[in-house]
Amino acid sequence: MLVGKIVGSVVSTRKNERLVGSKFMIVETCEKMGEVKRIVAIDDVGAGIGEMVLVVTGSAARIGCDHGNAPVDAAIVGIIDSGIGFDLAD
Repeated sequence: MLVGKIVGSVVSTRKNERLVGSKFMIVETCEKMGEVKRIVAIDDVGAGIGEMVLVVTGSAARIGCDHGNAPVDAAIVGIIDSGIGFDLAD
């Protein structure tokens, strides 16, 4: 599981039929989680730009967002309200 901040959104009018109706967000991973990178994650929790989120990747992403047969590799599974042990401002 990764911690990241939503820095943007992606609009895709043509996509795999199993992804129709899904919202995609650009998440920048927290520096303290390792290498800082930006990933596109499916968002089923209603997160917005600027919010800190929990992201799962791989097969956990498909299960976590209930898209078992969809081509999903990253999913936002939670919005972080507060954290202990690291600064969410990173």
